[in-house]
Order: sequence, then C-alpha cells, then structure tokens
Amino acid sequence: MLEKNPLLSVENLIVSYGQVQVLHGISLHVDEGEAVAILGANGAGKSTLMKTLIGWLRPRHGRIKFAGEDITSLPPWERALRGLALVPEGGRVFPELSVEENLRLGAYLERDKKALQEGMAFVFTLFPRLAERRRQQAGTLSGGERQMLAIGRAVMRKPRLLLVDEISMGLAPMLVDAVFGALRELQEQGISLLLVEQNAHEALKIVKRGYVLENGRIVLEAPAPELQRNPKVQAAYLGGV
Repeated sequence: MLEKNPLLSVENLIVSYGQVQVLHGISLHVDEGEAVAILGANGAGKSTLMKTLIGWLRPRHGRIKFAGEDITSLPPWERALRGLALVPEGGRVFPELSVEENLRLGAYLERDKKALQEGMAFVFTLFPRLAERRRQQAGTLSGGERQMLAIGRAVMRKPRLLLVDEISMGLAPMLVDAVFGALRELQEQGISLLLVEQNAHEALKIVKRGYVLENGRIVLEAPAPELQRNPKVQAAYLGGV
C-alpha cells in the first residue's frame, strides 16, 4: 500500500529576523483532516512559524509543501488560493467595517456569488451571534465576538488547512469553550487544523497529535494523550496536573 502524502509538510525550516535566528530546523506535518497542536511558551517561535507558513515571512532555509506542491516561495494570496488560511493572534479584524464587510474580505479572491453566499451562510451557522450583528461595526464587538469574526473570515472559502494562532488569548472561559467548540466542528466538516496555543488543556482535547516548541526547536512530538501524561508537559503547560 502506498503511503499518502501529508497535506502540509515542513522540512528543516530556518527563519531569522535580521541576524537573529528564531526557528532552528523545524520539521512537522499535518495530514488531511487532522488537527495538530504546537505548544510552547511566549518567545518559543510559534507565531514566527505561523507567519512563515502563511507567507508573511520568508525562511532562510527549508521547504514548505502543501498538498504535494512546494509553496516555499509563493506569496500569501497564492497560498490562500490553494486552501491555506490563517486566524491571526489577537482576533484582528477591521474595526471600521461591519461584520459582513469583514467576512467578505475573507473571500476577496472569490468571484462566484453563489459560493460567497454559501460561505456567509456557513459562517453564520457556525456563529449565530455574528448573524445577529452582521450590520454592526466590528470595532464595537466584544473580544470573544471579534475572535469569532476572525475565524469566520478565515473560513469563508472553506480552506483545506486552517492555521490558528493563540485563539484563546484574553478570552473568558465560557468564550474559550465556544471558540474551541467551533474549531472542533470545523474539523468534523473536513478542515484540517494547525493550532498554536498556550492553553494546552483545551488544545489537547481536540487534536490528534502535538509538537512542543522550545527556543525555536521542536523538542517533542507525540499523540495528544501521551502529551497530557508527560510530566514535563504537565509541569510546563498543564499546571502540573
């Protein structure tokens, strides 16, 4: 039986800011339909990795392959066309625009009006609260609602892989549950997930596997249950429990 190629494959990725090297030979993969977490403390290089995967940063060395194609040199919009989408850290939205206008920006490459309407309906089913506020300025939304909008904007074109950067940052526990529930539903609908997350408790509930990133290096890869039982992971990311 032939082995299937992973949806996302990262090989020996090295990324620097000027002369300062931040990522040191990162290799990882995400299979079709899989949810994977990257755990790490502040400054570990998690957000740098996500910016490199989406195309905002160029690596000094290494290769990124998506669906078997080398996309290392492609600009962000080309990666979006191929089915990569990012939910950036902090739920960044366009505050002066309405909820609906923000969502339309998530499908700015879409020329099919029917597909655009289907994307909007998909997001409003996922987050009914956004449907209620579709004409409201995004800057007037609560923190949790802005995070929902950031996710909604990213999935307007139903990407094959959703990159999620620190989705729970600054959210109240009830909203954390709602946001992770939405991510679980997206995976059930066939969207692969790569989560960068400090909230290891929640992340490890919905992923199959995880990587631990320390000082720009992958120091551990294991199935989620194994990471939950690992004493070092417990001490560093699970509060020692």
